[in-house]
Amino acid sequence: MNWLNELKNHRGIVAILRGIRPDEIEAVAEELIASGITLIEVPLNSPDPFDSIARLVELSRGKALVGAGTVLTVEAVERLSELGSQLVISPNANADVIRRTRALGMFSMPGVFTATEAFCALDAGAQVLKFFPADMLGASGIAGVKAVLPADTEIAAVGGVGESSFAEYRAKGIHNFGVGGTLYRPGRKAGEIGQIARGLVTAFDAAS
Repeated sequence: MNWLNELKNHRGIVAILRGIRPDEIEAVAEELIASGITLIEVPLNSPDPFDSIARLVELSRGKALVGAGTVLTVEAVERLSELGSQLVISPNANADVIRRTRALGMFSMPGVFTATEAFCALDAGAQVLKFFPADMLGASGIAGVKAVLPADTEIAAVGGVGESSFAEYRAKGIHNFGVGGTLYRPGRKAGEIGQIARGLVTAFDAAS
């Protein structure tokens, strides 16, 4: 599958569900998908993350791209492949993780912060570069690094971005975002998450 083309079929908001439990995942995912957020990440430092991801894969077939965040090892990549995960998202740019992700036919989105890290990640096969924490660089800082990267490099901003900042980043050519704590936190009810998600979608679409 051409994952970059597939990504363009989805609104550029990745829901980061750090801390979610398996017994919450179906209700939360249904709210997210109904709101129009169809890129969903369960970080591996959540409770029983592989159970949540397995449930999420089953629920979201044909409706969303789903996978894991905070993926740090090749072994985790291989287990995710067995579960049918599509997205492999990391806070760092581990070349072995990126290469194994690509070899197993999944989508690679590693975390970077500098031009050196960005080029190393691209050389290993990364398909989208996740600038994290984005609020430390800001839209202008990320755009400055982006200027020296290949023109077709896809960028995501993660960390401290949301409704109030989408327009600023999109004006700099950054069209993909990861949203975590402002959307989901442990204990927040699915209906409330859906309401927040709809607000994010409205702001994202208005900024386009």
